[in-house]
Amino acid sequence: MSVKSRFDYILLLSTLLLVGTGIVMVYSSSAIMASGKFNDGYFFLKKQILFAVVGILMMIGVARIDHQFYRKIAYLILGISLLSLIAVLIPGIGVKVGGSTRWLKMGPFSIQPSEFAKLALIIYLASSLANKEKNIKKFSVGILPHLIVTGIMLSLIIKQPDMGTSICIAAIMFALLFAAGVRLSHLSLILLSAAPLIYFLIANIAYRRQRILSFLNPWVDPSDSGFQIIQSFYAFGSGGVFGRGLGEGKQKLFYLPEPHTDFIFSVIGEELGLVGTLMILAAFFIFVYRGISTAIRSSDLFSTYLALGITVLIGLQAAVHMGVTLGLLPTKGIPLPFISYGGSSLVINLIALGILLNISSQVKKG
Repeated sequence: MSVKSRFDYILLLSTLLLVGTGIVMVYSSSAIMASGKFNDGYFFLKKQILFAVVGILMMIGVARIDHQFYRKIAYLILGISLLSLIAVLIPGIGVKVGGSTRWLKMGPFSIQPSEFAKLALIIYLASSLANKEKNIKKFSVGILPHLIVTGIMLSLIIKQPDMGTSICIAAIMFALLFAAGVRLSHLSLILLSAAPLIYFLIANIAYRRQRILSFLNPWVDPSDSGFQIIQSFYAFGSGGVFGRGLGEGKQKLFYLPEPHTDFIFSVIGEELGLVGTLMILAAFFIFVYRGISTAIRSSDLFSTYLALGITVLIGLQAAVHMGVTLGLLPTKGIPLPFISYGGSSLVINLIALGILLNISSQVKKG
């Protein structure tokens, strides 16, 4: 049977539904802003469609490449990722936007190396953990090398600064280490050791400290630090069960910050209502369920860890984005996978989907 005929089409269709919804919602949430800023209401829409086309074409190509190939070049991929993260921090090479230096300029486009870093780390960890299966319980084998590599990557990303991506990467590492069977005492030791650093990074940086305080009680400062989440509450509240209607949202009109990226789920809640948000939740649930199912049914450890890592990557980002917009988590700039505007995120996530599809094509059905 050909690989093509054995793809997990349920996984594929649920993801394409998210991509299609994203294109529609990016236009709905950005048209007025784009008209005022760029004199072109289709500015973000046209770019998102281009990103989607490029991403889907790359997904199709990657889905036809045996995923075991990445095991052979895992360290090369990791090295390229680390070099790109270093390049971002070099003056004159990295592009600074809004106080953060996270992008590299590539002609008319900008790429965000930290998005590639997530996938690069997953491939590296999947390969390394599979290779170290017999000695995974040893701290010097199962924990230390992976902690060092992830720590270097985290230090480069925090320097940008990008705390949201750093947390995501750390969570992916812990998930894969746990799945690989490292000692829980070792994982607990890492968490305890990291606690003072996490406290320092939050308590000693004013804007991060303010985000935590605003998360605990946004109504203390509704016009400043609590403004974002309060406007998100208004969006969900006014959407009701069926929503105001596509394009009829009011909070995107210069109330919600970054409505086409960091708060796009709020726009969905207002315009499509509870029904719309539940449909998005269902699509992500299908993705996570099928991804975990693929990981469980994979015949070798590398495939299992790679599938699990990709599933955690998408599922975690979706959960954090939704949690932030609903006021369940402190505000972080995490895009909603496949939906939020952004070329680097969309293309990398679709490439990751292509890898996951290839893995799914080689597992036992049932």
